Amino acid sequence: MHKKLIIPALVLILALALIITGCSASDDEATTTTDDGTVSEEPIKVGANFELSGPVATYGADSLLGFKMAIDEVNEAGGVLGGRMIEVIEKDNKSDPAEATAAAEVLMTQNNVVLSVGPATSGNFRAVIPVAMENQVPVISSSATADDDITVDTNGNVRQFVFRTCFTDSFQGSVMANFATESLDAKTAVIYADNASDYAKGLATNFRKQFEENGGTIVDEQAYVAGDKDFNAVLTSLKAKDFDVIFVPGYYQEVGLIIKQARELGIDQPILGGDGFDSPELATIAGASNVNDVFFSNHYSELDESAEVQNFIEKFKADNNGEQPNAFIAMGYDLGKYVVDAITRAGSDDPVEIAAALAATEKFVGVTGSFSVGDDHNVIKSTVVIELQNGEQVSAERF
Repeated sequence: MHKKLIIPALVLILALALIITGCSASDDEATTTTDDGTVSEEPIKVGANFELSGPVATYGADSLLGFKMAIDEVNEAGGVLGGRMIEVIEKDNKSDPAEATAAAEVLMTQNNVVLSVGPATSGNFRAVIPVAMENQVPVISSSATADDDITVDTNGNVRQFVFRTCFTDSFQGSVMANFATESLDAKTAVIYADNASDYAKGLATNFRKQFEENGGTIVDEQAYVAGDKDFNAVLTSLKAKDFDVIFVPGYYQEVGLIIKQARELGIDQPILGGDGFDSPELATIAGASNVNDVFFSNHYSELDESAEVQNFIEKFKADNNGEQPNAFIAMGYDLGKYVVDAITRAGSDDPVEIAAALAATEKFVGVTGSFSVGDDHNVIKSTVVIELQNGEQVSAERF
């Protein structure tokens, strides 16, 4: 009789144990039990969708380098949300919008990231927006500066899951026009823009508008296409004109060649541009001796003497064989800290709650300056105009 009672009792105990174990697992999905029986916190997965190869790989690679530097600092300090590490899942979009879209799909539907950073350029970032909106996973770029169809759709609706931490093309173009008239006393200008780039066209449009509003005259406007190598014919025609400055919005690959060929033709007027100038390759392509009286708008300058900037520079140099961090590295670093700040304030790894925290950011302090996020998910921040002489930064003026 006693033996018959033992079996049902054992079954009941085992059933209760399974129920309790099941409840524990569902109550804390962020923990796992390792082989040695210890409990560890699951990492928080974030995507990094960057241009690591292709025509603008330097922008993506530098952005990722800065981003990972910030995340490593956070993980070394104990992580977030009670000790959870942040795991960065990297994807190379090959500087191509279709590849960027495919990478976003994998990150959000297979890797289950809570947010994704990048791409670095506006066209590639624009390509991941539909994926983010469909999957309700935040995407943030630190350098997608295009004015149109980024954080706000064509109907004027703010995109809940789309953010950026950089200023816009219209702001850059206007700043450079004001700099030309106020700091260089320019009355006349020519524009030589990349006609294949929304980025360059946006800067050109707003430079023209602001320069003319300031009382200046655009003497001539010419276009090139990304990938062009020989600019001598257009530059020769421009040399014959009377102008004070030349505005060349575009990326460093072509801009470096334009600067080189312009200086070799004897065009010695100041050459102005946007943050696409910011690459160590610019002076290499142009030849350092040709990179004189060159000015461009940027998000950050190594000449900033604030303790925060100088500490960042020294730490980066110590970890990277003395290399000087450029603006894309600095912007990537601030992007990492911005992401961590939002996750911490959200108190959650839920993408919707993280998006709300990103949108509510106020007075975030970074190495590229402080900013708050506006209602349109664009940041409110200043910019800096950098002067290059012999390929080196010699001055920086904040606007």
